[in-house]
Amino acid sequence: MRKIVSLDGNIRIQVTDEPGEGGACHEYYMGRVTDPNTGSPVGEFGAVHFQNGPVKEKGVNGCQNEDLLLIVVDRLQDFQKGKFACRENALALTKIQEALHWLEARTKERTERGVEGTSMR
Repeated sequence: MRKIVSLDGNIRIQVTDEPGEGGACHEYYMGRVTDPNTGSPVGEFGAVHFQNGPVKEKGVNGCQNEDLLLIVVDRLQDFQKGKFACRENALALTKIQEALHWLEARTKERTERGVEGTSMR
C-alpha cells in the first residue's frame, strides 16, 4: 500500500489499490495521523473512488479528476469572497481552472474523434 504525505504531515493519504489498465490507481483513503492536541490517532476523512475503466465500457463507477478539481475551485472562490482572499489563492485558482481547461480540451478532442469514453487512444 503506497502512502502519500500531506503538506503539513498530519493527513495520511493511502493508495489502496493497484494501478489499472491506464496506469493509474483508483482508490484513495484519507485520515488524520494524530490529533495535534492529544497525539492520539483519530478517524477517517473519507475515501475517493475514481472511475475505473472507460465510461462507455464500464459505466460510471467513480469520480473523474475534474470532479475533485471543481471542489477545490469552489472552495477557493469562497475564500476569495471572504477574509481569506489573497494573491496566492487567486493564483492557485487560476492554475486549477487552467488544468480544467486542458482536461476539457482533451475530452472535446476525443469526442470529436469518436473515442471519448472508450479505451481507444
